[in-house]
Amino acid sequence: MFRGFYTAASGMIAQQRRTEMLTNNMSNANTPGYKADRSSLRAFPEMLLQRMDQTSIPVKKKLNLPFHSQVGALNTGVYMQETMPNFVQGDLRETGLKTDVALVDVDMPMNEETGQTAMTFYRIQGQDGQERYTRNGNFTLDADGYLTTASGLYVLNAQGNRIQLNSGDVAIDENGQILQDGQPAGQIGIGYAENPNLLIKEGDGLYRLENGELPSAYAQGNIQFRLQQGFLERSNADAGRTMTDMLSAYRSFEANQKVLTAYDRSMEKAANEIGRVN
Repeated sequence: MFRGFYTAASGMIAQQRRTEMLTNNMSNANTPGYKADRSSLRAFPEMLLQRMDQTSIPVKKKLNLPFHSQVGALNTGVYMQETMPNFVQGDLRETGLKTDVALVDVDMPMNEETGQTAMTFYRIQGQDGQERYTRNGNFTLDADGYLTTASGLYVLNAQGNRIQLNSGDVAIDENGQILQDGQPAGQIGIGYAENPNLLIKEGDGLYRLENGELPSAYAQGNIQFRLQQGFLERSNADAGRTMTDMLSAYRSFEANQKVLTAYDRSMEKAANEIGRVN
């Protein structure tokens, strides 16, 4: 009986965490470059139950032989195993702002074993000085003329240095070259992730590698990508699909809650009514 409590409770916890993930996707449906999270639910390992017994052989020394009879498998609940971003490129939205730049992957190799396609990212300097990566090209200039993200982090060039400009009236070509008054002013740094699933999501659209840094995408000869000025990459979170999944998660949570209530009533009857002495 108590095992039923744990099974139903594990289902409620899993659906609650899934709902929190879907809520975050919904809230970022309009965030440029956002990659929606996906979850995978998995059952706890099954346990094979066996009954231990023994049989007696009618001999002088009364020999007893142990044996096991199989009862069957027992499932012990479900849990949300992991969440992983969906690295699918979003649609482009025109803004007309010269500091908005969309990163478009034209031709990227795919890993045949995992089915994961490689991806490019903007190189950003994090608050700790280490490199971070993002697909959000909603850039701006700070008071000192440095090109930064909307949250104030510095955008790095191809050499890993900050990009300083005189004004926001610049031209950015498809190769990331920045032209100011007709003169080159640097090249936007682009990192290449052969397996984006190795990136660790930090929030605010930022990713990092646990060890090391991504190689430069400009040094890769087997890929094609381009930058498009005046555009932003939309979030790839589908609001309609996310809402449907949220309703499904809520219904599953509600079903487990009803099972838990039924177990509670059964335990109440067992404790207060069965075996009562009249």
